[in-house]
Amino acid sequence: MTALTLLRRSITAVSCDVYAHTRVANWRFLPRLQRRQLHLHTCGRHSALLAGKTTTTTAAAAAAAQAPNTIANASDRSITHRTMSSAAPKLVAVAESRRFMIDCFKAVKVPQAHAEAQADLLVAADHRGHFSHGMNRLEMYINDLAINSTDGGAVPKILKETPATAWVDGLNGLGAVVGNYCMDLACQKAKNVGVGWVCAKGSNHYGMAGWYAIRAMEQGLVGMSMTNTSPLMAPTRAKEAALGTNPLSLGANATNGDKFLLDMATTAVAVGKIEIQRRKGAPLPDGWAQDPNGAVTNDADLGFSTGCLMPLGGSELTSGYKGYGLGAMVDILSGVMSGANYSTKVRKWTHAGADSAADLGQVFIAVDPNCFAPNFEERMTDFNARLRGTTPTDPSNPVLLAGDKERNGMAGVDAAGGIQYLENQLKTCANLAEKLNIKPLTFV
Repeated sequence: MTALTLLRRSITAVSCDVYAHTRVANWRFLPRLQRRQLHLHTCGRHSALLAGKTTTTTAAAAAAAQAPNTIANASDRSITHRTMSSAAPKLVAVAESRRFMIDCFKAVKVPQAHAEAQADLLVAADHRGHFSHGMNRLEMYINDLAINSTDGGAVPKILKETPATAWVDGLNGLGAVVGNYCMDLACQKAKNVGVGWVCAKGSNHYGMAGWYAIRAMEQGLVGMSMTNTSPLMAPTRAKEAALGTNPLSLGANATNGDKFLLDMATTAVAVGKIEIQRRKGAPLPDGWAQDPNGAVTNDADLGFSTGCLMPLGGSELTSGYKGYGLGAMVDILSGVMSGANYSTKVRKWTHAGADSAADLGQVFIAVDPNCFAPNFEERMTDFNARLRGTTPTDPSNPVLLAGDKERNGMAGVDAAGGIQYLENQLKTCANLAEKLNIKPLTFV
């Protein structure tokens, strides 16, 4: 019996609905849980933290020498927090994390090039501190592939094309494969005619939206990307979810390696923050979640079980309709325009995999800034400096720009020599290695 057959049987044995809904919430928003757990580990060890801070912040300074000075303090805290959570943290080198994920994908018959594309996306998320979109997604992808709800070998194809636009069918392929193809196509068009706009249907979860903006930035372009997702957001005045977290991203280069890189969801808060409040036995702030009747709830248990997030901005009184509008905008440009599923037509994505294709819609936009006013990157440098240079409310917490936290995360990993995953994540990886009959993760 092959490893793939064993995995399929193990997935089939998992019950889906309520259990899976809770599990996917955990998978999607682990970074906040991870920070909470790391904080609990470090409590009561102030002397060790103080000793570790001297070493780690020195390393961070060398690793982030080119980063803006305004984010130096944040780097110190990030690196100390990640590397001093235990006496002997288990670190996984970035290259080793990538190797393991590639081996996992190949074990379920994903071609080498597609396995590398998907692994590159996932390890980039972990490297930057977006743990919910890195290794934590791996088992869900593997399960989808094992039960054939995603086609790991699918190659996207163009359905309709003009010099500046394209409509692409992802053919139920891996999200990174579809996304890379579409953004590269958009970039090619932008170089030819100034702008490229590509819509894709038939796609799957494509990881962190910022990955595709980065892909355009690497070619000297301004990049944007958006995707719809499984329903998790309740529209303003509604008591059931009808939109996804529907993230959007925008990336623009400045000079000397600086940049602006926005990557955000259009919901008010992640489910993981609600889970942390439950663990603390603390109430929810207004505007985070709803109860089954559609009222704002401060009960963390009820908010978590209902699974109905509020839009960015919270309630109608606090302008939540703006987040609702942004989420709808993303779905129109990605799902509706591409002919993919949208709103409640999108199936739920569970830990055990899904019994139907996602058919997510996505949009990829590339713009050549040289088609407009000259010296774009120089003005972006000035723009970034003006934002970072505003007076902070707390001098120990400097004002950050979109993308600064990710830069800090990469500096912290590089200084430490590897990525520190949660222990339960490492156990999941060990189980995957056994089921797929591949070499397990090794540590630094």
